[in-house]
Amino acid sequence: MPDTRTPALDEIDRQLIAALQLNARASVAMLARELGIARTTVTSRLARLEKTQVITGYGVRLSQRLIDGGLQAYVGITVQPRSGKEVVRRLSNMAQVQQLCAVSGEFDYVAWLRSESPEQLDQLLDQIGSVEGVEKTTTSIILSSKVDRG
Repeated sequence: MPDTRTPALDEIDRQLIAALQLNARASVAMLARELGIARTTVTSRLARLEKTQVITGYGVRLSQRLIDGGLQAYVGITVQPRSGKEVVRRLSNMAQVQQLCAVSGEFDYVAWLRSESPEQLDQLLDQIGSVEGVEKTTTSIILSSKVDRG
């Protein structure tokens, strides 16, 4: 069973994480050279960060060119009191909802959506708006990505 305690991160841990966020395919040797530490130190720190679930996986970021013609949008969602659990359950079943976060401020949740076309985005927004407990949505379509660290 993984250790779920949140570990204290020192400066080397932070530098290692930052380097992996820029290039998750960097070799242990390359990371060791970049950080000025031994390869065995990199290996043991990676193992600890994975075991404590600071690092929960490695993935692939797709180029915006790959999703040509598609749209991405952020949607702020305000829900009625005590309906958050059901709204989250319903939104988690929508494949175009890439991420859903509970937030502070004007909205209760912010969802990151991907759709094939403006028409599909419109239908998805109608679906989200019709979920019982959703009071209001505010949509911002992503025009371009300026910084993306995945």
